[in-house]
Amino acid sequence: MAVKALILTGALLLGVPALAQDVQRGERLYFQHCAVCHGEIAQGGGPMAEVLMVPPPDLTRIAERRDGVFPVIQIARLIDGRDPILTHGGDMPIFGFVFGEFNVVLRERGGGTLLTSREVVDLVGWLETQQE
Repeated sequence: MAVKALILTGALLLGVPALAQDVQRGERLYFQHCAVCHGEIAQGGGPMAEVLMVPPPDLTRIAERRDGVFPVIQIARLIDGRDPILTHGGDMPIFGFVFGEFNVVLRERGGGTLLTSREVVDLVGWLETQQE
């Protein structure tokens, strides 16, 4: 019984593993927060794109630009603000604080992990389904 309690306590301290992403929720989050710059079909050209000094990238070709590998953790870090990117003279909007607590462990196929929010996990899951 003590072993089960120890395992449960460890799991709670590490966060809930993100084994299944809710890609439908990720799609809703994309249209609510990202489409204004990245466009309706995630290829750039959203309504705000014309006022940005650096055009938003085509999010459907992330894996293509990385030899067919979709970098789950790298994309999550960009979205939640840990790895800020410069766009129109400032950082891309940071959504880590908008989405909620970092209480979910995102696992990458290569074995890497990242503590982030459920919203970021779902959004990254949806983006991965959009790769061409």
